[in-house]
Amino acid sequence: MSGPPSALVTTEWLAAHLGRRNVRVVDGSWHMPQLGRNARAEFAEAHIPGAVFFDIDAVADTRTTLPHMLPGAAAFARHMSGLGIGDRDRVIVYDSRGVVSAARVWWTFRAFGHDEVTVVDGGFARWRAEGRPTEAGTPAPKARHFKARLRRSLVRDLADMQRNVKERKQQVLDARSAGRFAGTEPEPRAGLRAGHIPGSLNLPYDRLYDKDGSFLQGDALRRQFEASGLDLEKPVTTSCGSGVTASVLALGLFELGRPDVAVYDGSWTEWGGRADTPIER
Repeated sequence: MSGPPSALVTTEWLAAHLGRRNVRVVDGSWHMPQLGRNARAEFAEAHIPGAVFFDIDAVADTRTTLPHMLPGAAAFARHMSGLGIGDRDRVIVYDSRGVVSAARVWWTFRAFGHDEVTVVDGGFARWRAEGRPTEAGTPAPKARHFKARLRRSLVRDLADMQRNVKERKQQVLDARSAGRFAGTEPEPRAGLRAGHIPGSLNLPYDRLYDKDGSFLQGDALRRQFEASGLDLEKPVTTSCGSGVTASVLALGLFELGRPDVAVYDGSWTEWGGRADTPIER
């Protein structure tokens, strides 16, 4: 495979490297509000030994009503320092579903200039299924120095997306279900219009997993992107409901040698929640 090293590690790799001084394990679990699950409480009940909890809704811009938008660089640095993550640490992210919200955490670290970050393929479910150790409680890590600087090229905002509707310089790939993309299925968040950004393509994020929940690799992964109509040689921005599963597509494209893919942070919650943005159905 050409391009950057893989964004994924196996549970075997993590088990062999747990406790290393520069390896920091992060639980990035997050659930849609209507599921009624509390990821932080689940973390306190059981997590991979030594892990800290990355709260996607707390490590966020508090000045907007949009969910879990990226915070400023200084705020991100402060949060990471408080989690005991340092500049030179290798960050290993997992979540309770496999590779879903962990991909958002992976993209967030990269968006703030920290490239030493990977995701556990199969996540916590696989770790537990293999009978590996867990621990309970809420850790209180020692603060470490963390420096953050926004890498603007990996993030798209509303103005970027509005301009792109006119200029079409970036392909936009939407990770939502085919029904939500077409506007035939209701949005899970209230008050959003149905449909998609004009000119965008659709690849539901769950098509990037194998039957056993592993992330697709190589040609099998490439085929999914090509089937969506995406040109893998041209610029890409990914979108979804609120910037979480868009990051799954960005991770998939990273695996195919495309580390330059941007994520539309506000995604459909922003675009579909406005009255002045054009929509296709």
